[in-house]
Amino acid sequence: MSQPLTFASADSGLWEQYDQLAARAYGHPIGDITYLREHADLQVAVRRGRVVAGGLGLLVDQFFGGAPVPSACLGDGCVAPEERGDHLATDMAAERLRPLIERGAVISTIVTSSTGYARRLGWEAPAHVFAWTVATDDLKRSFTNEDFDIDHGLTDEAEDLQRQLAQRWNGPIHRPAWWTKWKQDKGNLTAYRFAQPGHPTAGLLTLATKRHERHGMNLVVHDFWAATQPAAAAMLAFLGSHNTRARTIQFRRGALPPYPTLLHGLRHHRPTADAWHPWMLRILDIPEAIRLRGWHDDLTMAIPIEIENATGDSWSRWTLQVHAGAAEITPTRMEGQVSLTRRQLAVWYAGGYRSSASARMAGVHSTSDKALTTLIRSTTESEPWLPDHF
Repeated sequence: MSQPLTFASADSGLWEQYDQLAARAYGHPIGDITYLREHADLQVAVRRGRVVAGGLGLLVDQFFGGAPVPSACLGDGCVAPEERGDHLATDMAAERLRPLIERGAVISTIVTSSTGYARRLGWEAPAHVFAWTVATDDLKRSFTNEDFDIDHGLTDEAEDLQRQLAQRWNGPIHRPAWWTKWKQDKGNLTAYRFAQPGHPTAGLLTLATKRHERHGMNLVVHDFWAATQPAAAAMLAFLGSHNTRARTIQFRRGALPPYPTLLHGLRHHRPTADAWHPWMLRILDIPEAIRLRGWHDDLTMAIPIEIENATGDSWSRWTLQVHAGAAEITPTRMEGQVSLTRRQLAVWYAGGYRSSASARMAGVHSTSDKALTTLIRSTTESEPWLPDHF
């Protein structure tokens, strides 16, 4: 008979054990387990005194509708190879979320290639995620720098710009004070700022470079934050100026914002896109997640909806009301005009359904076209985008 399994918040000894387990399970060392030790929560499963599973959790805010929402971001989870197949990851996910929920998390984000496993537990992907590769010569021929000064290094103003721009999207992390140093140390990043003479910073770019095996270098973009289209064009032109040293520019997965500057600017459209496993969102506390999210000031609506319960075997009736930039969702006896599973609720929350047609094709059921259209439009003011990695 198998020895009993216990779950625990990791102390120093268990943390070291998990570091060794993760290297064995992933096939290589996981640097974040060291980098994030002061900032992350680590929950582990222990059998016979040995750590056999675990994962990190970060309690950070994510922007939705322009407002920061407390989120349990789960990363670097694994199960020992000899323990796989008994659904230990499911129990481990619950244990990893528990302390973060106790500290205020109302939503959760995870990035995993095992999307089926995450869906069974209530997470869903709001958007596709791509990594892009573009020839530097194509960038050089297609974009120009319209009088932008380029300065090396980060400043407080540049970090303020990043936070302001992050609020325009659904999903970016409201980066805590330690975030930038973690990313710079881990990726050996170089930062550049873009501003027109006499004007505030309008663009922030961070890059990682590595010597090419034959000649020049490989260049990877980690951050691409532009306040205006001319700033974005100047940043792309700057990347194109590396054409004597780098044949291509790689935009790390999710790094390039989902706006059409590249598509509309290239003279020859021949970049390549690699699809990556997506970020996935789960709503942990429906009323609080609705209340804390940002809502458009001009939006007014009251729609009865039905939402699948956490167990997936029943449905609850709610009324969603939005007025003057505030929202609440309360139980009701009224029959719902729109029905959402927990996963569909997460996609809607992130603005992932860009139209009622896309919602219906995702399986969202509605008895009223008007109600469905109104509901979908309520979260599409911002697009879903998560450029941050954890």
